[in-house]
Amino acid sequence: MRNSSRSGVDPFIVMDVMEAARQAEAAGRRVIHMEVGQPSTPAPAGARAALTQAMGADALGYTVALGLPALRARIARLYTDWYGLDINPERIVVTAGASGAFVLGFTALFDAGARVALGAPGYPSYRQILKALSLTPVALETALENRLQPVAGDVPSDVDGLIVASPANPSGTMLDRAALSALITRCHDIGANFISDEIYHGIQYEGRAISALEVSDDILVINSFSKYFSMTGWRVGWMVVPESDIRVYERLAQNMFICPPHASQVTALAALDCTEELDANLEVYKANRALMIEKLPAAGLPDFAPPDGAFYIYADVSRWTDDSRSLAAEILDEVGVAVTPGLDFDAVRGHQTLRLSYARSTEDIEEGIARLARFFAKREPRQ
Repeated sequence: MRNSSRSGVDPFIVMDVMEAARQAEAAGRRVIHMEVGQPSTPAPAGARAALTQAMGADALGYTVALGLPALRARIARLYTDWYGLDINPERIVVTAGASGAFVLGFTALFDAGARVALGAPGYPSYRQILKALSLTPVALETALENRLQPVAGDVPSDVDGLIVASPANPSGTMLDRAALSALITRCHDIGANFISDEIYHGIQYEGRAISALEVSDDILVINSFSKYFSMTGWRVGWMVVPESDIRVYERLAQNMFICPPHASQVTALAALDCTEELDANLEVYKANRALMIEKLPAAGLPDFAPPDGAFYIYADVSRWTDDSRSLAAEILDEVGVAVTPGLDFDAVRGHQTLRLSYARSTEDIEEGIARLARFFAKREPRQ
C-alpha cells in the first residue's frame, strides 16, 4: 500500500536500544538498564488491590470520553494538594497516557502547517507526533547557562505554539516561576498556544516544580500517571484544558479514543492515595541521583547539568566521540549497560551526548556506574 508523507517519522531511538538490550538478555547477558525512562517499581500495591476488587464487581466497559468522574475530581484535588489551586474537575480530560494527550491537544490547538516551537534537547516524540499531524516542529537550541531550557527571547514571533517540559526530559532541569511566566507571557503576546508537559511533577529534589496553571488558565497542561505514580504500561494520563474548550476536547476524544482504558483509570484513582509508597520510590531516586552526581565524573562522564527533577543525567560525551549512537552500542556490547544516544533528543547536537536514566534500583545504578568506569578506563579521550 502507498503510505502518507505524514508517516515518515523518525524512529524513537530509545526503543531500538531497548530491543538491543532485550536481545542481549535473551542471549544470557545481564544488562543494566539506564536507557529507559520508566520506574522499575510497579503500580502501588493499593492501586493494584483496588483493580483486583473492581474486576470482581464490574464489567469495566466504556467510561465517558473524558474519563471517570471520580478520577477527574480526585485529579482536581491533586492541584489543591500540590499547588494550592482550585481546578474545576470538568477541566480534567483523562487520556490514554500523555502520548494520547499530545495527539488530542495538538489536534485541538493547531491547523495543518502550524509551526510549534520546542526546546532542543527535548522529548523526541513531540517532534514526531507534530510531523505525523502535518505540523512543523521548530527547534529552539537551548544553552547550558539556561540549564537547557528555552527562554522567552528565543521564541520567534511566527510560531503558533510552544511546548515546554519542567522537569525536562532528557536534562531533568526545571523552570522557576519567573522563567515560566516569561515564556507564557511571550506566547500570549504573539498569539501562540502554550503547552506545559508536567509529567515529571512529583519527582523533584531542590524545591518543588511550578505548574503553568499557577501562572495562567489560558494554556494546556499535560500530565501522566507514568512517572511519579509508577504506571508506565497502564497508559493513563490527563490534561487540564481551558474551561471554554472542554467541549472541543470532548468531541475529539469521543471520536479518536472513545475513552481511556477503564481498568487503568480504576488503578490510577487508587494510586492517587498511595503517597507513602510513592514517596518511598522518590527516596530511591534521590539516592540514585546523589550517586550519579558523585561518581559519574570519576567514571569518565564529568560534563552534565545536575538535574532538578525527573530521573535522568544528560551527559556531554564530546571528549569521547562525535557519534553517540555508536558509543551507546559499544557500551552495551562491551559492558552490558544500555544508555540512550542524544540524537533522540537533539538532532543537531545529540551526536555528542548520552542520556542515562537512574530510575532503577540503587544496586543497579551502582553496578551500572562501575561498568561505565571500566568501559571508559580502556579508552583514550579524543584529541
